[in-house]
Amino acid sequence: MIQETALRLKGLKGCGAPVVVANQEHRFLVAEQLKEVGIRPAAIIIEPAARNTAPAIAAAALVVSVRDPQALLLVLPSDHLVGRQAFQQDVAAARQAAEGGSLATFGIKPTAPATGYGYIEVGPRMAGAVHRIKRFVEKPDLARAKRFLASGNFLWNSGMFLFGATAYLAELHRHAPKIFSAARHAVAKATTDLDFVRLERKAFAASPALSVDYAVMEKTISGAVVKSRMRWSDVGSWSELWQVSGKDAAGNALRGDVSLRDAKRSFVHAGSRHVSLLGVEDLVVVETDDAVLVAAKDRAQEVKEVVAQLDRQKRTEHVSHSRVYRPWGYYETVDEGDRFQVKRLMVKPGHALSLQRHRRRAEHWVVVQGTARVTRGGRTLNLRENQSTYIPVGMKHRLANATKAPVYLVEVQSGGYLGEDDIERFEDRYNRV
Repeated sequence: MIQETALRLKGLKGCGAPVVVANQEHRFLVAEQLKEVGIRPAAIIIEPAARNTAPAIAAAALVVSVRDPQALLLVLPSDHLVGRQAFQQDVAAARQAAEGGSLATFGIKPTAPATGYGYIEVGPRMAGAVHRIKRFVEKPDLARAKRFLASGNFLWNSGMFLFGATAYLAELHRHAPKIFSAARHAVAKATTDLDFVRLERKAFAASPALSVDYAVMEKTISGAVVKSRMRWSDVGSWSELWQVSGKDAAGNALRGDVSLRDAKRSFVHAGSRHVSLLGVEDLVVVETDDAVLVAAKDRAQEVKEVVAQLDRQKRTEHVSHSRVYRPWGYYETVDEGDRFQVKRLMVKPGHALSLQRHRRRAEHWVVVQGTARVTRGGRTLNLRENQSTYIPVGMKHRLANATKAPVYLVEVQSGGYLGEDDIERFEDRYNRV
């Protein structure tokens, strides 16, 4: 979906390379996803802590305004489905308002009394499809949502915006000075490596966690809303993903290796194993290699409560995934137990891990596909399929791929401590510590 979001900008007049704001754990995944579709971002800003959209947008605005004080920011969440042609027409309308100093958002004409969206009450017309904002309304109950729909004067709040970078910062400074100050200090103390801008952790974490709506849009007198014509869906839950997916004759949306018998109107995502459904209706079933979710479709938005429960239980399934992306490729955990861990590694063509050593673990590498170039102590050797090597505790080593095809290995770690922080780097082409 982040690829679709970036590709939506192609052909948009005056649009530069995207700036992406992402969590630390997603940085390499984001870079790889954009590279796959031929897009090089202007920057990938790394959030050291989750602080909602107002601080995230502030960081982007500060980075961009240094390069171009007149720049406009088109703010797009990466979990929306949008019709591209109408989207670009709506952006053109919002651009005129933003160039005049307005902070514009995009309102979607309601098709049902939805209770999962915020609403915008439309004020007087400014020009064309652009209106002043009368007020924002938080997610209503069903009775109120029905009244909004019947009035014809309310739009769904899409969560997309277009405004001047400096205009947004000025309004943020006026209405949420603590957020502005925290973002300014986090950017001033940021470090840069490759395409990544790493915000300073302590300063950014000091910011209040507020959405751009709460912090700015509900308070500014410069707000404007475009009555959007675009096809839009905020794919914020599995039930909404079912809504926009292709379905079989029984209304089931299926991904992966799935078989059904007398199942209806269900969403099934099988990521790593076969999933069968028998005699059920209106379910969401999501299988990954580290967790399984089964939910009634009409309660799919309550997944956040499940996540909160996992937090309280100090579980890690929702934050630590089996596949972890790195600039050189990825690794995924296959098995683990007392004093051992088994991983599968993929090294991209022309890439290499850092020259490193471990103080508390040894490693065995077995090449299962391709040719790996291995530095082991003072020696360098090429390992081909079915060949292996052993890296004792404390030995300097490096794994590289000098070929034009990916290399896949199985790594068996053994020792008293197997954490990822047991690593001492001596040389790294990606400038990691």
